[in-house]
Amino acid sequence: MKKISRLLKYLAEYKGKIILYFAANLMGILFGLLTIIMIGPVLQVLFDVSKGAVKPTPDMGIQQQLTAYINGIMLQQDKMTALAYVCIALVVFTIFKNLFLYIALYILNPLRNAVLRRLRNDLFTKTLSLPIGFFTEERKGDLISRMTNDINEVELSIMSVLEVFIREPLSIIIYIGVMISMNYQLTLFLFLFLPVAGIIIGRIGKSLRKSSNTAQEQLGAMMEVIDESLVGMRVLKAFNAETHQKLRFMKLNNMLFRTRNYIAARRELASPLSETMGIIVASIILWFGGRIVFSNTGFTGPMFITYIGLFWMVIAPFKNLSSAFSNVQKGTAALDRIEQLLAVENAITDLPNAVSIKSFNDNITLKNVQFAYGDKQILNGIDLTIKKGKTIALVGASGAGKSTLVDLIPRFHDVTAGEILIDGVNIKHCKVDDLRRLIGVVSQDPILFNDTLYNNITLGTGGATQERVEEAARIAHADNFIRQKSEGYETTAGDRGARLSGGERQRITIARAVLKNPPILILDEATSSLDTESERTVQDAINKLMQNRTCVVIAHRLSTVQHADEIIVMEKGKIAERGTHNELLAAGGIYQRLVAMQQVR
Repeated sequence: MKKISRLLKYLAEYKGKIILYFAANLMGILFGLLTIIMIGPVLQVLFDVSKGAVKPTPDMGIQQQLTAYINGIMLQQDKMTALAYVCIALVVFTIFKNLFLYIALYILNPLRNAVLRRLRNDLFTKTLSLPIGFFTEERKGDLISRMTNDINEVELSIMSVLEVFIREPLSIIIYIGVMISMNYQLTLFLFLFLPVAGIIIGRIGKSLRKSSNTAQEQLGAMMEVIDESLVGMRVLKAFNAETHQKLRFMKLNNMLFRTRNYIAARRELASPLSETMGIIVASIILWFGGRIVFSNTGFTGPMFITYIGLFWMVIAPFKNLSSAFSNVQKGTAALDRIEQLLAVENAITDLPNAVSIKSFNDNITLKNVQFAYGDKQILNGIDLTIKKGKTIALVGASGAGKSTLVDLIPRFHDVTAGEILIDGVNIKHCKVDDLRRLIGVVSQDPILFNDTLYNNITLGTGGATQERVEEAARIAHADNFIRQKSEGYETTAGDRGARLSGGERQRITIARAVLKNPPILILDEATSSLDTESERTVQDAINKLMQNRTCVVIAHRLSTVQHADEIIVMEKGKIAERGTHNELLAAGGIYQRLVAMQQVR
């Protein structure tokens, strides 16, 4: 219940509607109570057990007052008139009962959906705010499962029974209160048996939580296999690996099948078990209550029949609560996984006194920068100054730390030690949004979204005009091929840009960077995956993009960085050499060997 209370905090802004919901439920229960209490007067009319007219008094119970009133009608008029009054009363009470219960649900459902909407928004917003490093450690399929299947599980298992936890306890309190007023001895006797049923059902529900958590983890792993298979379909077919991937999927699917069967068997046991326990208790109550009726203590047969009716009305809420409790135990496992994600600490946030930076005026300075993933040291003792308007190239073998280094500048990660300064201000003291607004990134793998080409170009720029978008596309050599598409700039890029060639995708990302017009540009092997013809076109677009900007370029093809103002050669997380192309060639070190291997002239 502590977990559920965290969900209910989202309802705090709807206090007025919650009060109306409670009031509507209360009225529905009271009218439902009246329909049961009318059993006595009906028996009074049908079997004529009246012993004469009795005037209703305030100290009488509700049933006794109704019986006295109906009895008076019978004596003053006739049985059929009294029966007609009883039937009309039953119809009216039932109509009002169902009307108020409908009103209660009409109020509750939007509130329940509001909680789920808020939970989805919070979860997705939290995911977007987390640093890049978090996603390298977590499985994508598991994250997707938390944002979809776990939310659905919470909806089905917790939010769908929210009304049960409000309506049913209220029903139980009111019905048992009336039962105590009718015969406290019989009601106390009843309480001796109900806790036993509750303990048995509670143990079943408790066992569901661990199994449910296992099921959600298995589902996340299965979604990971699906995602990997869809992305790598070309590789699977090329290596005849469909059977291998199918066996992986079937293994996880079979595990999920067995786990869910176990959960269903336990969950479905709760309802019949509660009904069986109810019948056992009802039989004992029938025996004990019959003794009270036969002892002529004033507890009459019609009153006892009404009491049994009230008892059955109590059984239904207890049964609903037991089923709801089992569902909640199952949903709590999903809620735990959601809360684990919501509780992840985001270290890359604005400090309370963060300063706003609107421009880049002088230089970027890295002082003794170190960075590590856990115990693995990636960068060690990096000292580097990048002057405004200069182009710095980072070269070296794969794994030397080049991409990690450039990721530190826009704070995709934070340095483990040392500091990075922009115009003398530590970037940790700058507002993250302002910092990243100064930086444009063109990566090796062009990332496009399944949206129009226009929206992919304007991503994050706040609605640029059509003229500015077309100008950016022309600079990136993208305008011609876009216009050749049947829908022009409204053409959908497809999943991950699948409807475009590699060169076209890269030119769209360059147009995106041109439109952003950042003073600092990071190019992470932007042409390494392209064919020769596409590379020339894209490189020309990149050259235009680099004009009058401060650029940090990562390149494996050294021919693209010969004219950089300074070339930084990295090896094992350290700067091994630095200088211009000609200086490094003359030094005859690592760079010279790299050039020789690529036959750069």
